[in-house]
Amino acid sequence: MNLTDLVSHLDTELRIAEIADYSNALNGLQFENRSGEVTKIVAAVDATLPVMRKAIAAGADLLLVHHGMFWTGLQTWTGPVFQKLQLCHDAGLAVYSAHLPLDVHPVLGNNAQITQALGLTPSGGFLEYKDNAVGVTAEQTLPLDELETRFRAALGGSAVHACRGGPAVTKKIGISSGGSGSEVAAAAKAGIDTFITGEGPHWSYTLAEELGINVLYGGHYATETFGVKALAAHLEAMFGIPWMFVDHPTGL
Repeated sequence: MNLTDLVSHLDTELRIAEIADYSNALNGLQFENRSGEVTKIVAAVDATLPVMRKAIAAGADLLLVHHGMFWTGLQTWTGPVFQKLQLCHDAGLAVYSAHLPLDVHPVLGNNAQITQALGLTPSGGFLEYKDNAVGVTAEQTLPLDELETRFRAALGGSAVHACRGGPAVTKKIGISSGGSGSEVAAAAKAGIDTFITGEGPHWSYTLAEELGINVLYGGHYATETFGVKALAAHLEAMFGIPWMFVDHPTGL
């Protein structure tokens, strides 16, 4: 498929121009390829050198990621930055990144996909960032142990760290992937008794206990594999472009 047409579809579907994000996210096409065509997609969480090498070895000409190439800010084209640019150029690998626009997508987003994997029905949103609710809420009476089991299964058996600061039976659950664990106070203010997230700072655990809510930490990386997989599968369904997921976990 023509890269320009595919990017146009992605930009529209993800509302790239409408969703405000951190300045370093640079959502959208970050690196184009020489051919201007896409024949195979690799989905991954991070646009790093090891991931790019795996994508090229898999025969991809488009790398679809959640965390893009310029996450750490403005840098000189030296060292690993130069290596990434040279590698993509020489191999004809385009890179497309979607951070918050993918998080907030009502169907393909990380939080929507996690909610679905947990067998929950979305009831609203929370964690407002520039007029967009990043997190998803679900009102469900469920034993916390059962929810933790479901979460672990959704993560493919990965470890879940639990702060049992709230009720043993949930009523209102909040889901926000990645590094949203620092938003414990905002979750509690939204009436959430059980907060499902990726990672959080040390103090988020102790604050959750003090505020009387549960937090289930599934890991930043693990909770952000959902969206890129769903997005790549969507592109295959729409345009018939084959895809695969490249797993390169950080353990965080």
